[in-house]
Amino acid sequence: MIRDVNMEDRPRERLLRQGAESLSNQELLAILLRTGTKEESVLVLANRVLNVFERLHHLKHATIEEMIAIKGIGEVKAIQLLAAIELGRRLAQKNNDEKFTIRSPEDAATYLMPDMSSLNQEHFVALFLNIKNQVIHKQTIFIGSLNASIVHPREIFREAVKRSAASILCAHNHPSGVPTPSTEDIEVTKRIIEAGYIIGIEVIDHLIIGDHQFVSLKEKGYF
Repeated sequence: MIRDVNMEDRPRERLLRQGAESLSNQELLAILLRTGTKEESVLVLANRVLNVFERLHHLKHATIEEMIAIKGIGEVKAIQLLAAIELGRRLAQKNNDEKFTIRSPEDAATYLMPDMSSLNQEHFVALFLNIKNQVIHKQTIFIGSLNASIVHPREIFREAVKRSAASILCAHNHPSGVPTPSTEDIEVTKRIIEAGYIIGIEVIDHLIIGDHQFVSLKEKGYF
């Protein structure tokens, strides 16, 4: 039980002494949960929550029903966790919204990965940039398996014209975690680039996001 842990080694005391950044995911989660159950300490409960969701990033998509289904997590604890997760998401989004500049594929990946690397479905996203390559808008164009007949360039360029975008960067994720381009990925990219050439709006890249890794189709020479 937590009372059996030396006082100086308990999560709250360690946070006060060493700062939040020094704590493990398990310890941070234990602080949010506050208490365990009669059978197990809050640290053991926190570890079980992490095991259920396999990776910390999967918590971003947890529902209250999934939380409550975990033994030891009641409605109050579930609400506390979901509120903390949402607050973190909003803080991250606020940082992203402050005129982020795309100078390289790495910049784009930094901007997109926090939201896209842990998605369970494919999301096709477009970043609309101004003449300084600053992000002026981000929009999910399509959710589902990428298909050239479904992801139509008109949906992308309608928004680009509306936003007076100078250029576009496209991205989609591979839920498998492996960002290797498929034949369909390459075909879709070529269609979008051709449409942009006709309209006069450049497509500067298409990124495939995997499990904290990415591939730039432009860097790979596909266009």
